[in-house]
Amino acid sequence: MMIKARHILVILLLLLVQRAGAFPRQQDTAIIQYGVASYYADKFEGRRTANGDIFSQHKMTAAHNTLPLGTMIEVTNLRNDRTVYVKINDRLHHRNKRLVDLSKAAAKKLHFINAGITRVRIRVVDKADMQ
Repeated sequence: MMIKARHILVILLLLLVQRAGAFPRQQDTAIIQYGVASYYADKFEGRRTANGDIFSQHKMTAAHNTLPLGTMIEVTNLRNDRTVYVKINDRLHHRNKRLVDLSKAAAKKLHFINAGITRVRIRVVDKADMQ
């Protein structure tokens, strides 16, 4: 009985020390996806997004169906290599096969407003990566 209690105590102490940052944590493997991006129609301006925000074409936001809401991503237009950082705050329609739907502000910075869609690479980033 005493040995089990001692083992449990050691395990709990190790977990506490690891959470406190005494041991380096393994880096998460980067999530990178390739696909087609589009941008929101103007009719969505002022509507609520999936996370409760009010949508604005002027903010750097996006819709994605599988990444958690609040995730920051780097979006690179593969046609011109331009890159932007956006926050996932909405979901695409379940029948939409596109990878990501961007605000008009993000689409303008990626230079695909006239084309309407473009091939992109997205990568999940930490806020520290954005500087």
